[in-house]
Formats: sequence, structure tokens, C-alpha cells
Amino acid sequence: MSILRYDGEGLQVLVLLKGHPYDRNALFTMLESDPDVVVTGVEHPAAADYLDAGRAAPYDVLLFYDMPGVDLGSGYPPRQIDPPGRVRRGFEGLLEAGKGLVFLHHAIAAWPSWEAYGEAVGGRFLYRPGEVRGVAMPDSGYRHDVTHRLSPVDPDHPVARGLSEGFELCDELYLCPIFEEEVTPLFRSDHVFEDAGFFSAAEALRGRLHSRRGWAHPPGSALAAWTRTIGPSTAVTITCGDGPEAFGNPGLRRLLMNAIRFAAGDVAARRSGGG
Repeated sequence: MSILRYDGEGLQVLVLLKGHPYDRNALFTMLESDPDVVVTGVEHPAAADYLDAGRAAPYDVLLFYDMPGVDLGSGYPPRQIDPPGRVRRGFEGLLEAGKGLVFLHHAIAAWPSWEAYGEAVGGRFLYRPGEVRGVAMPDSGYRHDVTHRLSPVDPDHPVARGLSEGFELCDELYLCPIFEEEVTPLFRSDHVFEDAGFFSAAEALRGRLHSRRGWAHPPGSALAAWTRTIGPSTAVTITCGDGPEAFGNPGLRRLLMNAIRFAAGDVAARRSGGG
């Protein structure tokens, strides 16, 4: 089934899915936890059709929990797939139309050959060495089941509402380039983002999980959530959200719902009676 539709009134969110394994039941349990948010899920390849201002018009926010553009089943190095022209043009149309966008966890690894997508996300996760903004970079790092604490950079920011003290989360973390100078930071992790505490994504694809053999990566940013404005569009990126344990965390649920409302902007305010 490519479309999972939930009927009701409220803030309309379209969730783009597939390209990376995910627990469907746990994900939608989290997304259904807010009665004021109505979720429609669409999986690839159909999801690509909604990167279009016309098709996406009924939705207030697009939530990306997908990873197109990388064929993890192609062996090593993984095959990278360029987005079709209609997808590029459609995405640009979404930004020009002021559509709210939220990128969650592995969405930062989508479309590695598409620079404009990475700029919208505000960072890149690489499954093989490549270039990021013209600079040669090694493959990125990952580590599962890390218990760390997320703290708001500005407790008064709308995305931090109800989370002024931060929260603890057990989740997968990424060591990868983040364009910290061009984004507004929202939450930072207390974990140390150095290669000694992570494993190589390329090694994992070679069948050697939890390996850093021959791998080195520059120290990374501790940012776990940020926002940026692209024309009239507001985008929020949250690097958390690997699986059921994270999805069940009250702090992450609040952070995600705050992000959806913030990305929706005035639409969210009108629906909640704020204007």
C-alpha cells in the first residue's frame, strides 16, 4: 500500500516515506499522538509526485521521513540516483509557494547528488565519500542506542515550547556535515561528536557493522534540530527519530509537533484560533 490516509480536521501533514527501513506502526502511533494533526502517508515512488505545489496544495506541511536517491541494495559504493527534472522543478515550486517542510532523521541522507535539497535540509549524511559544498568529505558516521540529552538553544523559541528544560533520548546519532552558520539552532546534544565515538557508514554497507577501520572524520556539530528560511518557506530539520524507542519518547513527540506547527506558520495559528 502506497498511501495511508487518516481522516479528520486539523493541521494537514503529508509524510513522505520509504528508501530506508522504518517501523510503520510505531511511526504513525507517534504522529497520531496529537489530535490536532491529521496525517497522510505516501511511500515512494508515489511520494515523488507530491513534490509539486499543485499536488501538495491540500497539505499545510510536508514531513520528510524518506531517503530517495540512494540505492542501499546496490552494493558498495551505493548507487546514487539523480532526481528527475520534474522533481527538481516541483521542489523549487514548493519553496516558492511557501510550503512548510520538516525533515526527520534519515531524510538528511536523501538525494546526495542534489545540492539544492541539501541546502534546504541544512546538512548532508554521506553513505560514501563525496563532496559537500565543494569540499571533499569522508563517508558519515552513525551510532545506535546512544542515550544523550537535548537542550534548547533558545527556550523561548516556538519549537522549544514545553521543552525549556530539555529532555533525554535514546536514539541513533549521526556524525556528518551540518551548515551551522546558515541555520538557526534549536536543540543541541550533550554527546561528543568525534569519530572515535561513531562508526563508518561505508563500512556498514560493506557488511562490517560497527567498524571504523581506515575511517576518519572531522569533528562534527552537536546540533540535533535547527530551522532555516528559504524564500517564503520555513524548514525545520530534526536529526532524531530512528525507531520505536525514540518515537515513544514524550520529548521527541513534543519537539516534532512543535516543529510541524512552526513550519506551518500562520496556517497553524489560524487553525488553533490564533488569527
